[in-house]
Amino acid sequence: MTETDTRVPVTVVTGFLGSGKTTLVNYILSANHGKRIAVIENEFGEIGIDDALVIDAEEEIFEMNNGCICCTVRGDLIRILGTLMKRKDKFDYILVETTGLADPAPVAQTFFVDEEVRTQLRLDAIVTVVDAKHLALHLFEEKEEGIENEALEQLAFADRVLVNKIDLVSEDELLLVEKQIRSINAGASIVRTQMSKVDLDWVLNAHAFELSRVLEVDPQFLEESEHMHDQSITSVGVEADGAVDLEKINDWLGWLLREKGTDIFRMKGIINVANSDNRFVFQGVHMLFDGQPDRAWKSDEIRCNKMIFIGRNLDREELNSRFRACLVK
Repeated sequence: MTETDTRVPVTVVTGFLGSGKTTLVNYILSANHGKRIAVIENEFGEIGIDDALVIDAEEEIFEMNNGCICCTVRGDLIRILGTLMKRKDKFDYILVETTGLADPAPVAQTFFVDEEVRTQLRLDAIVTVVDAKHLALHLFEEKEEGIENEALEQLAFADRVLVNKIDLVSEDELLLVEKQIRSINAGASIVRTQMSKVDLDWVLNAHAFELSRVLEVDPQFLEESEHMHDQSITSVGVEADGAVDLEKINDWLGWLLREKGTDIFRMKGIINVANSDNRFVFQGVHMLFDGQPDRAWKSDEIRCNKMIFIGRNLDREELNSRFRACLVK
């Protein structure tokens, strides 16, 4: 008879920018599964947006904002996991949502190379969310020698792959996407999704992570190593008080997508629209954009505007000045 594993299970949610990771986390947090979940958020950029986009729930949000979990905040991840374990009566599951520029391998290493973490936590699965519309764009992007292709790494280490946004592509395109995924990782289970909605038993407590398989992919997996990000990808945060003219900002965002869409991997934000009691939330990936009224502003909440843009050739001064031109004078 085998001994029951009492360690707390951890699911690492990864995937390239705009694939639907936060949408998956929101779905898990709002579903009726009876689990108490602690969430560790990691964003790429100087302004945090995801903690405000993740729905209000009893779960705690641990947001780390000064780099990737797998890079400069690796120690922070261990520290925050240690802090969590001192309060493990408050939760029974941990979700780690990585930035879209994170290589999941060093994140997974954390659960094996640190003795305290290894004895208290069990890596249950690496779940990679894929944007069916834009996967090939990032998967086959040419990188300089020594620069890792994060989209490729995220698929190579995945135990579960959600092919998301299937409503944006044809059946033939979907079959090609799945073929591309299997050419990189034949062992991962694949499921098709819209809005990241998936059977939670497929994601939580799946017992899907196998160290032996990972060591086949990367024999040096348990050894410390550095990986190099593509330094041409940057983020620009825009933050300002005041109310926004909805027509002006719609016009500006429309212009931005038409003129700069190929260079913008991801944009998202929360806007304080003039004469509205509700937040306005928008998200975009390349040329695709979605914006809509969100929940009402809370009485003790500061009505400010926060946006983050991630991509190449971003002009910080231009983004800030064009946004400020949308403010009600």
